[in-house]
Amino acid sequence: MRREDGRSAPGDDVEAVLDELYALPPSDFVARREERAARARTRRRAEDARRIHAARRPTLAGWAANLLRRSRPDEARRFLELGRALREAYATLDPGGLKELSAQRRRIVSEMSRQAAALAREAGHPLSDAVLRDVETTLRAVLADPEAAAVWEAGRVEGVLTPPSEFGAEAVAAAPAHREPPAPARTPRGDTAAARKKDAAARRKDAAAERRRAELRERAARAREERRAAEARLGERRAAREEAAAALAEAGEREREAGERVAALEEQLDRARTERERARSGLGEARERDRTAARDLTGAERAAAAAALRADKAEQAEQAEQAEQAERGGA
Repeated sequence: MRREDGRSAPGDDVEAVLDELYALPPSDFVARREERAARARTRRRAEDARRIHAARRPTLAGWAANLLRRSRPDEARRFLELGRALREAYATLDPGGLKELSAQRRRIVSEMSRQAAALAREAGHPLSDAVLRDVETTLRAVLADPEAAAVWEAGRVEGVLTPPSEFGAEAVAAAPAHREPPAPARTPRGDTAAARKKDAAARRKDAAAERRRAELRERAARAREERRAAEARLGERRAAREEAAAALAEAGEREREAGERVAALEEQLDRARTERERARSGLGEARERDRTAARDLTGAERAAAAAALRADKAEQAEQAEQAEQAERGGA
């Protein structure tokens, strides 16, 4: 939905929605995501709905890292600056600055991790030791990898961010060591052929050693790539497991609430049945009283009719007697 000035209405901007989602605890993420995606679809913003629905629920460690980024902006800014300085120092291989920044890195990662744990605890989601280690790994990745730093700076970490390698090890290993060229061997003239043969054997040995080193480097590179892929899969599995656990907890809560409603309705049904039995008993008694009253009424009506008939007869007899007396007196 767009306003007249062409901008999105408050709460409709997809970036604002994503910021809102990644600020939520993982247990609230999926429900709010579906709510916001449905809202975008009803407003015919299909692309926004797709982006919102594609947002992955963060792990507890990812949420804690995002919470730290949002709650401690000044510390986060300094942390990002430290990461840039570290990467620059490793790139230039400045030993003095490298040593100092490495020590600073360890101290600040430890401190930032403690802050993340405290913030999560205050928010009602304490971190286990394993989750705290994942937070520390993510913070080390932020220092080592500019892409990881960009994800954390945006506050949208989904899972564990891992450094691309043991920070600085590859740079140090890749730096060519300064070696003085070997002095040419001085051999007697008679040993020239033997010297050439010895040099050729040494070159073959050096070539074989270089091939072994190249093979080892390639093998190490493959191993690092496999480790990254495995860690990425592990992060995905952890996120899926936490999402499934959250769904299970939500389903369990719904089942508990439904059970409570069923129990309340069953209790109401029992009370209604008891009241119905009492009403039935009262109805039987009322019917019996009605039958008795009807019988009594019939008897009373009959007695009243008989009494009225007797009264009429007595009155007629009295009137006849009076008339007869009147006639006798006139005579």
